Amino acid sequence: MSLSGAISSAVSALQAQAQAIAMISDNIANSETAGYKTTYASFSALVTGSDASSYSSGGVLVSGRSNVSQSGLLTATDSATDLAIDGSGFFAVTDAEGTGTYYTRNGAFEFDEEGQLVNNGYYLLGWPTDADGNVTGGQSTGSLEKIDVDSVSSSAAATSEVSITANLPANAAVGDTFTNTMDLYDSLGTASTTTITWTKTGENTWTASFSDPVSSSDGTTSVGTVSSSAISITFNSDGTLASTDPSPPTLTVSGWSTGAADSTISLDLGEAGTASGLSQYSSTADKLTVTPTIDQDGLAYGTLTSISVSDDGTVEASYTNGQTRAIYKIPVATFANADGLTAMSGAVYSANGDSGSATLHLAGTDGAGTVEGSTLESSTTDTNEEFSNMIAAQQAYSAAARVMSTASSMYDSLLQAVS
Repeated sequence: MSLSGAISSAVSALQAQAQAIAMISDNIANSETAGYKTTYASFSALVTGSDASSYSSGGVLVSGRSNVSQSGLLTATDSATDLAIDGSGFFAVTDAEGTGTYYTRNGAFEFDEEGQLVNNGYYLLGWPTDADGNVTGGQSTGSLEKIDVDSVSSSAAATSEVSITANLPANAAVGDTFTNTMDLYDSLGTASTTTITWTKTGENTWTASFSDPVSSSDGTTSVGTVSSSAISITFNSDGTLASTDPSPPTLTVSGWSTGAADSTISLDLGEAGTASGLSQYSSTADKLTVTPTIDQDGLAYGTLTSISVSDDGTVEASYTNGQTRAIYKIPVATFANADGLTAMSGAVYSANGDSGSATLHLAGTDGAGTVEGSTLESSTTDTNEEFSNMIAAQQAYSAAARVMSTASSMYDSLLQAVS
C-alpha cells in the first residue's frame, strides 16, 4: 500500500506542477496584455488517513487563484480612447448583441465603423448625459448603453447672448455715425451678419440700431427682419455708462428665411456706472472710429473632431465649430469580492455568487477609482517572479518523477524477492 500510495502521490504532484506551469505560462504570455491579472497556483494537501503503525500518502490538490483586485502600473498613451482606472473598480462592457454585462480593466478601446467604443469584441457602456455632464436616465445598470459618439455627432446653437465692449468717441459731433458688423446664428446654426450703427444724438447720448441680417455667404441676401427698436444709450459725465433704453437691451430677429425660430438676443453693454462695456472718452485718433470687441454665444453646425475623458468619467466631444460638450458618463463597477470574478477570454470577467453583484459608481466616489484618459493599465505579470516560480515548479516536477522512478525500482526489487 505504501509503494502504490507513493506512486499515487507522485502522480498528483506531477499533475499539480503541470497545472502550475500552465498558469505560469499564461502569465508570461500575457505580460504585455493591458489590464491582465496574474493567476497563481494554490496547493493543498490531500490526506487519506494514517495511524501510529502505518502511513497512507494522499498527495496534493491545486487550484488557480487570480489576483483580480491587484492594480497594474498606469502608462500614458497617445490615444484618447485608451482608458484606465486609477484605483478599484472595473469598466462595464457588453457583447455585440448586448445580451449581458461584463467587466474589464483592459481599457484599450477604439472606435468601430458605427462610432462605438469596442475592445476585443466588447463594447464600453456608459450613462448618457446632458451637455453639462449630468446623467439623464438614472445611475442604474438598466440605464447603461453602448457609448456611441455618432449619436451626437453634430451641434448648433442660436445666438442668445452678445456682449459688446467699445468706446464711443466723446469728441464726435452730434449726428456722426459709426458702423460695425456683428455675426449672428439662427437656431439652425446658419450664419448671418447684422450692421450696428452708432449715432451720436446729443451730449452724452447715443443710439445703437441694427440692420436686417444678411447671409454670411454672400453678404447681400437678407435672411431675417429686425423687429426691435434702436437702443438709446446715455453716459455719465465721467465717460462711464449711465443707462440704456430699453433696459436690459435686446435684439429681436423674426422671419428667418431658413425656417429657424425667431431670435431674442440679450445684449450686454456693460454695467451702469462702469466702463466695463460701453464707454465714452475722447479719442486722439486722426479719424474717429468705433472698434468694438464683440462676443456672442451662437454656433454654426459642427461635426465631431475628437473626444476626451475626464477623471470623473465624463466623455466630452469636441466639434469643428469650437464647441465642447459632455455626452456620456463612464461608471466604475465595484464588487464585494473582485477576486471571485469568473475570468473570460478577452480580458473580461463575469459576476457570480463568489464575487457578488456589481455596484455602479460615479468615478472617484464611494471608494471607486477615477477614470484616466490616454492611459492603459499594464499587466500585473512580474516576469522575474514568474521565472522563479517556473524553476520551483520544474524542480518539484522532476522530484515527483524521481519518486515514481524510485518506487518503480522498489517494486521490481520486491517482485524479484518473492519470485
